[in-house]
Amino acid sequence: MREQLRPAGEGVFELPQQGDMRVPGRIYSTPELLAHPGMDSALQQVANVATLPGIVDASLAMPDIHWGYGFPIGGVAAFDPAEGGVVSPGGVGFDINCGVRLLRTDLELGDVQPRQRELVDELFKRVPSGLGSKSPLALSNRELDSVLERGAQWAAEEGYLWDRDVEVLEERGALDVAQPEQVSDFARKRGRKQVGSLGSGNHFLELQVVEEIFDDAAAKAFGLREGQVAVMMHTGSRGCGHQVCQDHLECVMDASKDAGIELADRQLACAPLESQAARNYVGAMSAAANYAWANRSMITHFTRQAFTQVFGTEAESLGLETVYDVAHNIAKLEQHGGREVCVHRKGATRAFPPGSDEIPAQYRDVGQPVLVPGDMGSASWVLAGAEGAMRDTFGSACHGAGRAMGRKAAARKFDSKRLIRDLWQKQRIYVRARSPRVAAEEAPGAYKDVSQVVEVCHQAGLARKVARMRPLGVVKG
Repeated sequence: MREQLRPAGEGVFELPQQGDMRVPGRIYSTPELLAHPGMDSALQQVANVATLPGIVDASLAMPDIHWGYGFPIGGVAAFDPAEGGVVSPGGVGFDINCGVRLLRTDLELGDVQPRQRELVDELFKRVPSGLGSKSPLALSNRELDSVLERGAQWAAEEGYLWDRDVEVLEERGALDVAQPEQVSDFARKRGRKQVGSLGSGNHFLELQVVEEIFDDAAAKAFGLREGQVAVMMHTGSRGCGHQVCQDHLECVMDASKDAGIELADRQLACAPLESQAARNYVGAMSAAANYAWANRSMITHFTRQAFTQVFGTEAESLGLETVYDVAHNIAKLEQHGGREVCVHRKGATRAFPPGSDEIPAQYRDVGQPVLVPGDMGSASWVLAGAEGAMRDTFGSACHGAGRAMGRKAAARKFDSKRLIRDLWQKQRIYVRARSPRVAAEEAPGAYKDVSQVVEVCHQAGLARKVARMRPLGVVKG
């Protein structure tokens, strides 16, 4: 479908409305990024999303777009309940509220380098990681209900999180529309022993150093400076969220049929927002999102314990403060263009601009922090939400580098032991991976250039570059 794209501005291409598409597609990218293998399949998914009822403005794709379940990863779409709009589990994905949290420290690179391997080993020891990994925290049924209902606020109430942490989390770490009763017993069973653990695949816990500042005012507001050590984590709702999605797909599919919705792809199963099936799914999805915020909060707690152990100083004295936490797999009702719409972000990050009441007060002058992890051999970025996002993309920007190669192909191409050795010997990046295969699947060469992806968002006015972070150590599942 690439030959159908038409330039529509700086770093923007339009896929013209055709066939059953109700709106055009709009893709933020460059010719180089669009040349990656598999892009035609992802663009077909952009077109498929454009056929769904009640879609507003356009079917959008961020520069890290690649093929996903139903919606492309990197896809954004908003649906108007008043126009028969829908909610689609494929627009959120199986890892509900997969997201990123960034912690800063008062430590400099020189403070950490002598203990770099020791610190990563301690993080690896304290934070369970990988497929089926279990947290040392086994929740009772009552505690799990609180997690599903209150998210990160549960962690603060139990003393695992500082109260001021909650103030700098998207939605303060909990969606109040959560309905724990819509989470099945099996989803609960899968989630009971996983709060405080990293998933496998592209999930990580990473020790980083701030390498370069691009926006002094925003960096100061975020508490970032060159040479400073930080910690970034990327994980979601684990088995609980995966099961929630699985449990509700059949009911949502039935709702699609009952509403007479013709689907371009079965993976786009959706339910009218006014239907009971939609309310049930949104309630369960929101509960799983709260689980994810609690999960990242427990990893924050374990991370602070690791720093205390290695440096012999309390985490608070080390300045181990939360900068921000943002989801990139979620659907939420938001106000855009004077109306309430259900915004699906599937591999896309909220990027609200300066002045928004939805972001923490200390960041309103500069815009919401936008956290964009890259691959374990290059860089991650901190951006700030800009006006262009609110005007053009329902307040959204990219969420990462985006895959350039499938996991199976990467595992065949890259040797994990050599990769881990080369990262240490050539770049002084220390990797601890629970599974050697994961290191090969997540090799830097399997991803697009995150700096190119970020540059598209910057030039298009969706988010401004604030800081580039270089990895020092990586914990993988």
